[in-house]
Amino acid sequence: MTSQHRHFVSLGMFIIDEFLYLDDVRNHKGRTLQEQIGGGGTYANIGARIWLPGSEIGMIVDRGHDFPMDIQERLDSYGEDMWFYRDDKSRGTTRARNTYQGDFRGFEYLTPRVRITPKDLDNTKLARPSILHFICSPTRAGEIMSEVLDTPGWKPTSIYEPIPDRCVPGELPALVKVLPTIDVLSPNAEEALSLLSIASPVTKALVEQAASRFLELGVGPNGDGAVIIRSGSLGAYITTRKLGGKWVDAFWNSDNIEQVVDVTGAGNGFLGGLAAGLYFTKDIYEAIYYATVSASFIIQQEGLPKLSNTVDQDGHQVELWNHDSPERRLDVVKSANTLLESKVNKS
Repeated sequence: MTSQHRHFVSLGMFIIDEFLYLDDVRNHKGRTLQEQIGGGGTYANIGARIWLPGSEIGMIVDRGHDFPMDIQERLDSYGEDMWFYRDDKSRGTTRARNTYQGDFRGFEYLTPRVRITPKDLDNTKLARPSILHFICSPTRAGEIMSEVLDTPGWKPTSIYEPIPDRCVPGELPALVKVLPTIDVLSPNAEEALSLLSIASPVTKALVEQAASRFLELGVGPNGDGAVIIRSGSLGAYITTRKLGGKWVDAFWNSDNIEQVVDVTGAGNGFLGGLAAGLYFTKDIYEAIYYATVSASFIIQQEGLPKLSNTVDQDGHQVELWNHDSPERRLDVVKSANTLLESKVNKS
């Protein structure tokens, strides 16, 4: 399965997170949970790893002088080859605090961040991947794509995830400028509505309206890109100019919502799963099923999902995530959405 270049690489940063809960959430009120693996790139990489071997994916991990050994061991348990460690003993590892109170989630860096650009991938095992994922402001997305376009012979599929605090109406002109270079634009529902000055609350009709508006603004070369709006329990909505819109239900629904423990990283993991789905299907509408399954594993616990190995009835080694099979969940998602489409077509 390994190719000369990686299939998927994220430019997202590795972050050591701490979580401060100001409400009584999961018995954490007033507690600060420290030193958890974080960063949107990390979750995206794990979302892809659920389907692909570490040799097909990757990201840069900047290790400072304080990089914890237990975190090192946890990362390597998913596959040492998927991480490109970059050491700088003159600084600390990037850290951030997530604060929760009601529906509010605050985020602040506790140390200076080290941003990663496409040029950082040069002369490493991560150079020139087939799919490039990044999470940033629209202006920085333009800078990233300028580097990509200036690299002869490299035309990756770009998956752009706007950073939440820049999803405001004032950023729309910068977003419009970069959209023609973006193959897949994927904000979440709240971010999409905010960018377009569409009043919430989130409904499927408003999500479809926002997605159509982004297409009108010109996503992708010649307007041939895709818009995927991740909408939590409503599922995900994908649309392209050629094939139109389609909803895909979330894996966890009202019948089993107790399985949802922490949605941190769900959107990032979703997009890593999308990239993996493109590896197998070459069809973005099919790939979204893989994305949905990846997100389902991310939100079952605080932090990253658990990877284990077992032997199937034919004696083959297989990987399980949270003691379950991604392939089994994929069958469930496909069956559920086939039934949904059948009902829609009959109505």
